[in-house]
Amino acid sequence: MAPAYTFRPMTTADLPMIRRWLGEAHVREWWGDPDEQFALVSGDLIEPAIDQFIVLAGDKPFGYLQCYRLTAWNTGFGPQPEGTRGIDQFIGESDMIARGLGSTFIRAFVDEQLRNGLPRIVTDPDPLNQRAVRAYEKAGFIRDRMVETPDGPALLMVREP
Repeated sequence: MAPAYTFRPMTTADLPMIRRWLGEAHVREWWGDPDEQFALVSGDLIEPAIDQFIVLAGDKPFGYLQCYRLTAWNTGFGPQPEGTRGIDQFIGESDMIARGLGSTFIRAFVDEQLRNGLPRIVTDPDPLNQRAVRAYEKAGFIRDRMVETPDGPALLMVREP
């Protein structure tokens, strides 16, 4: 049976854990330089367009998820329905990867957002990150098209109600 997932808002008290997770090899591989990413993630705590969450399985924090309004930074996604949000995530704890948790917590989060009225959720994994692409597909996302982002080429994936 899959664990119950909760998504609690991230706070400054979570920053040491986030810093540690960003330094993990499996996160660094796709998120890049830990110091640069930490500056971005910690700075986003005051960004009104981004909601950040710590993902818990039961009472164990194991992942990070951000859900953001599409802004000028995301223009490469092309026109999207009003109210569309984007997500990015990672599993921080190395003993929790490759266990099917990513697709199940992504699905749980996205299902709730769509039930609450969002028209669409998009994500843009690196097309070479097959683990992420498979997790998003298992969570109900479909491949839309390749897009250019400030971080390079990405696979735009879409989930609708």
